[in-house]
Amino acid sequence: MFKTIYLSLGIFLLSLLFSGCVSHDVPLNPQIQRTSQSNVNDVDLSDLDENLTESEMMMTEESKNTKMARIPFPTSEYYSLARSGRGTIKGSIFVNDLYESKVFGAGTRLYLNPITSYSEQWYEESYLGGRKMQKADARLFNYLKFTAADSSGNFAFYGVPNGSYYLIGTVKCGTRCGYENEKSIRIAARVSVQGNQVITKDLTRVAN
Repeated sequence: MFKTIYLSLGIFLLSLLFSGCVSHDVPLNPQIQRTSQSNVNDVDLSDLDENLTESEMMMTEESKNTKMARIPFPTSEYYSLARSGRGTIKGSIFVNDLYESKVFGAGTRLYLNPITSYSEQWYEESYLGGRKMQKADARLFNYLKFTAADSSGNFAFYGVPNGSYYLIGTVKCGTRCGYENEKSIRIAARVSVQGNQVITKDLTRVAN
């Protein structure tokens, strides 16, 4: 009798295994995979200064050995930010070259940086002012979102929380943009999303 019970139990467990009732790992969304591959070194947004355009290089020539101090990390501002969301921000990243043709940022990394007093300083002093800045506080990493453009420069951020952000990326361009050697041209723009909005925002600028 016990043999019959054990045999029946064994058959039942095997049927569960092969019928799919046992849980399986679910593949990560590609967006989440890219984010999980990022590391704390990515928060140094001044790394976008490494290959400046010629006009930006002129602004930093006299102070290239000094870096501007960042303001103290505003903990309360970041704690008040939404951490999850349903918004989508998508578009393409490119520069217009000397011939008014588009040079796309194929495969380039893009950031979504929440707008706070901390990121506003970066935008005003580094992006607009061309100044090098000290390394960002490592806590910023917890609030950034990352993605990568495809081979045609198209990108998308999914699950974006409510709020306003700096959308940041770079496009590499050389002689087509008037440079002797290839340069990484920084581009940043403000963008906002609420609820499950799908925002289309191209990230672009005219070279030089």
